[in-house]
Amino acid sequence: MAKNSSAVIALDYLLAPEASELGSLVVVAGDEPFLKREVMQSVRGRLSADNELACSVFAGRECDWRDVSDSLTSVSLFGGASAAVVEDADTFVTRYRPQLEDYAAKEKHPGTLVLDVKQWPGNTRLAKAHAGKGALIKCQIPDRGAELGAFQRSAKKWLAQRAESTHEASIDAGALDALFDLLPLSLGVMDQEVSKLALLASETKRIDAALVRAHVGGWRTRKTWDMIDAIADGDARGAIEQLDRLLRAGEQPIGLMAQVGSSLRKFSAAACLIEQAEAAGRRTSLRDALERAGIMRFKLTDAERQLKQIGRGRAAQLDQWLLDSDLALKGHNSTANRARTELERLIVRLSKAADERRAG
Repeated sequence: MAKNSSAVIALDYLLAPEASELGSLVVVAGDEPFLKREVMQSVRGRLSADNELACSVFAGRECDWRDVSDSLTSVSLFGGASAAVVEDADTFVTRYRPQLEDYAAKEKHPGTLVLDVKQWPGNTRLAKAHAGKGALIKCQIPDRGAELGAFQRSAKKWLAQRAESTHEASIDAGALDALFDLLPLSLGVMDQEVSKLALLASETKRIDAALVRAHVGGWRTRKTWDMIDAIADGDARGAIEQLDRLLRAGEQPIGLMAQVGSSLRKFSAAACLIEQAEAAGRRTSLRDALERAGIMRFKLTDAERQLKQIGRGRAAQLDQWLLDSDLALKGHNSTANRARTELERLIVRLSKAADERRAG
C-alpha cells in the first residue's frame, strides 16, 4: 500500500517521479496524449526495474479480467512480483467495475495494476476505494484560470529539464516565454521545437529568445493553423493540401495531431456546454460557449462559423474520433503512411461532403 500516494498532476510527476509512490493500483487519467505517453513510459520503466521485467501489457477493449488478474498473481522467472498495464482501459473499467472495486479495496496485492483511462470520476466507489492506495496521475491541460497559470509554470520548468536531459541543451527563461507566445499550448509541439532548436544552437548548446523568434512561428506554424482552420471549415481539399506540404517539410504526424486535437476539442467542449445549458433549462450563445471552452476572443467570429459547420452531431463525436486517431498513430504497427491516413480520415469526417445534414 502506498500510504503517501495521492492525485498528482502529470508535469509534477514527470519533474520528480520518485516522489510519487506507485502503490498497487496506478491510474493514469486524462486526454492529453503527449503527457500521457511520457507518464506511461515512466511508470512502465519504474515497474520493469522494480519487478525485473515482469510487466504484461493488455489492450483494454479486448482483454478480460481473468487474464489481467492471472498476470498480477504470477511470479516472474526472476522471482519478482508482477505488473499489468491495461491500455485504453475505459471500457475495461466499465465492464469489470465490481472486480476492480474488490481489487482496490484489498490492503495487499502481489502485483501492480496500471489503468490508462480517459476519465476517472472521483465520486465513484472505485475511485474512493483507490484513494490512498495508489497513484492517480492526471494528464490534462486546464482550460483557464489559476490552474492554467500553474500548469504553464510547471510546463516551462519541465521543458527546461527536458532540454538538458533529452536534447543536451540549456534554454533560458526568455526563450521559454517566447515559445509560449508563438505556439499553441501543446507540449508535444513545444518539445519538438526545442529538439530542433537544440540542433541550431551550435556549439554553445544554449537556446535563447532570439533563436526561438528566428526559427519558431514561421511558415510551418502558419501552415499548421491554416490546415486546422480548413478542417474546421469543412474544406477537405484545402486541409489535405496543407497536410501534404507540412509532411513534405518534415513535420511529424503525431505533432500535427496534437495541435489539431487541442483545437478541435474546444469545439467539442463548447457543444457540451450548450447541451448542459439546455438540459438545465438555460439558454447560452455559441459565442459564450466557445469562449468558455477556451477559444481566444479574436478567433470567436471564425469559431462560431466553424462550429455551425461541424454541427452538434459531429461535435459530440469529436472526442472519440480524436482518441481513435491518436491511438492509431501510436500503435505498435503504425507507419508513416498509416499516420497520414488517420489524419486524412479525420479531415474527411469533418468535411462539408460528410455532413449528414446536407445529404439529399
